[in-house]
Amino acid sequence: MPSPTIAPFGTWASPISAALVAKAGTSFDDVLVDPVTNAVYHVEKRPSEAGRSVVVETASGKDVFGSEWNARSGVHEYGGASATVYAGVVYFSNFADGRVYSVEKGGPPVPITPENTNHRFADFAVHPKAPYLLVAILEDHTHPAPSDVANSLVSIDTRSKSVHPLVSGADFYAAPAFSADGARLAWIQWLHPDMPWEGAEVHVADVQSHGGAAGADARLLVKNARKVKGARTAESAAQPCWAGADTLLFSCDASGYQSPWAVDLSAETPAPRAVLAAPLAQDFAMPGWRLGGSCGAVLDAKTALCTALRDGRSVLYLVDLARGTHTELASPYVLITQIRRTGSHSAVFLGDATDAPKALVALALDESGTKARFATLGGGDAGAGAAAAGEKTDKALFAAPRPLTFTARGGAPLHVVFYAPTNPGFAGPAGERPPCVVNVHGGPTAMAPQGLSLRQQYFTSRGFAWVDVNYSGSSGYGRRYIERLVGSWGVADVEDCVDTARALASPAFGEIDPARVLITGGSAGGYTVLQALCAASDAFAGGTASYGISNLFTLMQDTHKFESHYGFRLVGGTPQEVPDVYRARSPVFHAERITAPLLVLQGSADMVVPPSQAEEMVGVIRAHGGRVQYKVFEGEGHGWRKAETIVTALEAELAFYLDVLGLRAGAVKS
Repeated sequence: MPSPTIAPFGTWASPISAALVAKAGTSFDDVLVDPVTNAVYHVEKRPSEAGRSVVVETASGKDVFGSEWNARSGVHEYGGASATVYAGVVYFSNFADGRVYSVEKGGPPVPITPENTNHRFADFAVHPKAPYLLVAILEDHTHPAPSDVANSLVSIDTRSKSVHPLVSGADFYAAPAFSADGARLAWIQWLHPDMPWEGAEVHVADVQSHGGAAGADARLLVKNARKVKGARTAESAAQPCWAGADTLLFSCDASGYQSPWAVDLSAETPAPRAVLAAPLAQDFAMPGWRLGGSCGAVLDAKTALCTALRDGRSVLYLVDLARGTHTELASPYVLITQIRRTGSHSAVFLGDATDAPKALVALALDESGTKARFATLGGGDAGAGAAAAGEKTDKALFAAPRPLTFTARGGAPLHVVFYAPTNPGFAGPAGERPPCVVNVHGGPTAMAPQGLSLRQQYFTSRGFAWVDVNYSGSSGYGRRYIERLVGSWGVADVEDCVDTARALASPAFGEIDPARVLITGGSAGGYTVLQALCAASDAFAGGTASYGISNLFTLMQDTHKFESHYGFRLVGGTPQEVPDVYRARSPVFHAERITAPLLVLQGSADMVVPPSQAEEMVGVIRAHGGRVQYKVFEGEGHGWRKAETIVTALEAELAFYLDVLGLRAGAVKS
């Protein structure tokens, strides 16, 4: 093997192009299983097709509908749970008109809801005894002000194409699920000012069907609705599912971590109980930013397959629901989501490895129930990313995640994931330390996982170090870790990012060049970038803020219903209650402090963080003589969906960093 070429960090040539990153963006968004036939379908995001989402029959690889359709929902703006399948019929929400359509194999999509562009539907549940009746979330934007948008559960009669109210009164709903006999319905609901991970409740009701004779509309009715678990601001429940007709499973963070819970509704006095006899300090569910999350599946009345997060990585457990025991199943995947049952000993899920793109994975248990076999149904090394493009990447180019735990100010743990510069064709000059990109995830109640990201590898294969900061407020480490950001947004997250860079540059680690630290982030991460450059501009050589928040006052005025109260708890009150705090933590009022160069990237159609946020920030920096570049992507919303945007944004970010650091891209070939 030839010796690596010695070249400055950041200048290495790499086959991981921005176009390859965009192609790898064709990824799995959800897994669907027909409960009647056990046939598997999946939803693909396709940047090369203007970012649309497509339902695909997994076995044949055939699209369920044509190129004019987009199975995407705008409920909560973040969407999710845009499709389901039952007895060979696919139901999906079409993004362009908001209507729900049904598709029988080989046939065209047929609308099953009336025309109304103010209506958005998602999270469908098909009644197991009357499959022409669906339950769904309806988000009604007839009155578009966030305080006037109305969310409810409705029943849809697919035969008469009519929609009827079912459950209302809460601000938000999610995860409707029928019991096996169709006699009960469970769901999640919550009220402002909570987000679902703060105070969502699981509810259950008895269900009856009404009408439907002689061509009349059929509808569902609920009675005896009652709360099962969860408490406003204090306790969150999530992801209800059924083990038979009477036992309801769900997750709840009463212990401080999202853990499996169950309730037997046939009992004289049903009482929720923790499933595990010995609770684990691990989260069995992730924050419900998007609808349709599934971190577990009931295989039979006594057994569930679950995933939990341990040290920032997914682990698989087989849980005995009666005994409260769990058996860990060895797995090569560091992130496991969207688990769906396909049989009493089998399931499918989306799995991320550290050295392969996201895969659609089939799991089969052996007879002992202690070992699992995995088969890739799509994605992974043979998926829609590099391999599909004929550009399969040498895995030797991939930087491996290295989880580290530092100490945050105040003594609490601070979790980060470090990626060293990695390229077998190159090595840095003796004594030189690499530049480093500090990545701030969005949310802020989210986390940076450890699965392969070609965006990270785009930089590490060119000689940059990269670190993902799971700052105070991140998920995956329990409720207390999340609540460290309460009242401290714009302070604790900034401190954690600055301290991470300093720790990596310290003599104890010596991993990076402290004079060449860059910071990047999108959405809430973009806000932290701007705040960090205001508060500690000397700590960073430059930064990139993508669709980032600059003015907390206008954010609270302009943002959508789902997040319209989110910031109050993070900041410590409303703008009327603590105006000085809002001003102190709004980067736009302190932009003159930014001395480091800044790149601002923004989507023109962003309803979560409107373009006015970016434009105001850019205007102030320019008025004070600062260095700022601004790029708007027409038609893009909150995050990049189109291939051309992904390519342009990534290339612009690299070019910006090279210019700031005085480097030349690929100056030396291997």
